[in-house]
Amino acid sequence: MSTPRTISDETHRRPFAWLRALGPEGRRAFTGAFGGYGLDAYDFYALPLSTVAIAAYFGLTGGQTGLLVTATMVASGVGGALAGALADRIGRMRALLATVLTYAVFTVACGLATDYGTLLVFRALQGIGFGGEWAVGAVLVAEYTSARHRGRTLAAVQSAWAVGWGLAVLVYTAVFGLLEQELAWRVMFFTGALPALLVLWIRKHVRDAPAAARERATRRRPLADIFRRGMLRTTVFASLMATGVQGGYYTLATWVPSYLADDRGFAVVTTGGFIAAQIAGAFTGYLTGGRLTDLLGRKKTVAVFAALSAGCILGYTRVPDGADGLLLVLGFPLGFCMSAIFSGFGSFLAELYPTAVRATGQGFTYNAGRGLGACFPALVGALADSWGVGGALAFGALAYAIGALALLGLPETRGRELV
Repeated sequence: MSTPRTISDETHRRPFAWLRALGPEGRRAFTGAFGGYGLDAYDFYALPLSTVAIAAYFGLTGGQTGLLVTATMVASGVGGALAGALADRIGRMRALLATVLTYAVFTVACGLATDYGTLLVFRALQGIGFGGEWAVGAVLVAEYTSARHRGRTLAAVQSAWAVGWGLAVLVYTAVFGLLEQELAWRVMFFTGALPALLVLWIRKHVRDAPAAARERATRRRPLADIFRRGMLRTTVFASLMATGVQGGYYTLATWVPSYLADDRGFAVVTTGGFIAAQIAGAFTGYLTGGRLTDLLGRKKTVAVFAALSAGCILGYTRVPDGADGLLLVLGFPLGFCMSAIFSGFGSFLAELYPTAVRATGQGFTYNAGRGLGACFPALVGALADSWGVGGALAFGALAYAIGALALLGLPETRGRELV
């Protein structure tokens, strides 16, 4: 005879049980982190969606275009490390406000750039805020969440990326459909002022989790602590995992719009439709991956989707000319796999570090991965002039292999309580 389920078990299995378990303060923190990360994605995609117009306006080569994203990601590595350390010193909420304001201000500034050098500098400064937001927001929510629901809760925060991405594509389609591209790319960046409105709400409603506030009041840890004996191995391998996964992701995020426009010859509206298939897959992938990371564990989920993402890249870029229907269909699994792999990142990295250095460790490793992973979009850009964007995109598969191998140096943390 099977053992009857307890009321507690049934409650935990209900839809959105993870959201109810957060409590009022936790739900407000979730809303702030979700909104911040969604608008972070919106501001990031203002560049990849506009690369064709920007390259034409300034007369850029593929390498110069790729360097714009590389500068963003390298700066995000610095910004993530600084924001994480700042969050451990002044609090999660205050650091979140600082990161959102930074990426909003410099996204707008990009629209005012008069030459390539100025745009490169503004985009790098935008990257500082862009890199810090996820690290701070993910830690803020993780500290309100129980071990049982942490994978799904942090995956729901991660799904905000797909929402912001989708909003960016809608605005891109409208702006580039109505305006000449010489003006349209500037307007795209100007709409990046939207996050400033979120700042007012966060300041009024969001507070740090009590445990984090107590720890901050009694102990102060420097950045160097995550490189001390006992934490160094974790920091190195977590950074390598993030490097591989983000190198693959941002290679696709940067170059798929150009691949569809240049290699496949699609118009703006058609490109938007094909990217919409990826976004639908991405949103589904984030939520599905969150469930799997609680069921299978953090490491297995990352490994499975690293392999699937690499396979999807190779398949997507080798669709024969004229088989546009197949390309559209493959967009969903591509978006699904490249996004589901991130679902466990927030919980996994939070569980690898103690409270005193959690934001520092998570901010550094995630964004060091962004900075190092920036080599891959730049490499694709350099090779695109001779190989074509589709051929050069294959290097994204190599990035995912690096991410999977790094798992060998990390422990499984499913079920670990935050201390």
